[in-house]
Amino acid sequence: MSKLFIKVAVPVIVVLGGLMLTSSMSFGKPEYTKKEKKVCTYCHTSAKSKELNEVGKCYAANNHSLETCTPKN
Repeated sequence: MSKLFIKVAVPVIVVLGGLMLTSSMSFGKPEYTKKEKKVCTYCHTSAKSKELNEVGKCYAANNHSLETCTPKN
């Protein structure tokens, strides 16, 4: 039983550890995405950045509402 456990457990632990180390962190809150139905880059400069663009700054300044915030094209 222990050899089978080692044959299965070790690869699973290695794969899960690798996924945890290489996955990117998400800075946005899922409730904002669900509420506004917008992608991350609508408010952030890139999907992997905490930095907000003009719409994101407006969203933060207006009590987390996009009502008065529109992207510049």
